[in-house]
Amino acid sequence: MNIINFLVAAVLAGTPLLFGTIGEILHERVGHLNLGVEGMMSIGACSGFMVGYMTDNFWIAMLAAFAGGAFGALIYAVLTVTFMANQNVTGLTLTIFGIGLANFIGFYMLGKSETGTLKLPEQITAQMRGVKIPGLSSIPVLGDLLFSYNPFVYLGIIIAVILSVYLFRTKTGLNVRSIGENPAAADAAGIKVTKWKYINMIIGGGICGIGGAYTIMITNGGVWITNCVGGLGWIAVALVIFANWKPVYAIYGSFIFGAFRILKYYVPKSFPVPNAFYDMLPFLVTAVVLVVNSIREKKENSQPENCGVNYFREER
Repeated sequence: MNIINFLVAAVLAGTPLLFGTIGEILHERVGHLNLGVEGMMSIGACSGFMVGYMTDNFWIAMLAAFAGGAFGALIYAVLTVTFMANQNVTGLTLTIFGIGLANFIGFYMLGKSETGTLKLPEQITAQMRGVKIPGLSSIPVLGDLLFSYNPFVYLGIIIAVILSVYLFRTKTGLNVRSIGENPAAADAAGIKVTKWKYINMIIGGGICGIGGAYTIMITNGGVWITNCVGGLGWIAVALVIFANWKPVYAIYGSFIFGAFRILKYYVPKSFPVPNAFYDMLPFLVTAVVLVVNSIREKKENSQPENCGVNYFREER
């Protein structure tokens, strides 16, 4: 197989996972295990696609995708932070709600379409094609490998780097991480726990929404397809563990898992393995990551201590 084409395809396949993973990292860093990534990505995909379909503007569509994912995260935050609902149940409910809402809106819009299909206008799809950087994109090998992707890829990497600096190089980031480890101690130190939980979860949800928009705009070629996210949100939840809860590591992890997703298209046909095995491979690796993480004991590479536990201020 052509290794350059394979690596480029792996990056493209892993980009929606990157958005979902760094969005979930922000949730878990403030102590919330949100299993609703699939739902937030679905809402983001729907809102981004429909707004793009009606406005013919790519960047407005991106804002709509961010707003859609942020809306899903806001619902989750209100239920788990303010009303202290069970995080696991709420996350699963958000996934069911998000997928159902996206499919409902999609069916409704399809019913109003004269052709029975929904496809983004050429003005938007043209902006989603690979960006050609003068002088760099034409470099042999490196041009294709580093400087020829669509805007989503560069945006995802930039967001991951910015969030890494935010979490690990700023005082605010230190405060945010302390909330995930021990919210009572953070509260006693004067950190506004509820405020920062809401801020980080809403931003994280918006980032997940952009990942959902990628699946419908790039992976599906700008054509509306039911259940467009296709389980990527669940892989993203596990990728948080693979990335050690660090946004920069999520870049490598998402591209590795992206390689697993497209491996079946690059393995020689003479290799006697059914395609179903390759379809299963990302989920199999996800399960292995979860098992390995459950038996390792290094504190610095473990989940935030208070992740999954609601904080009730009167109990501190």
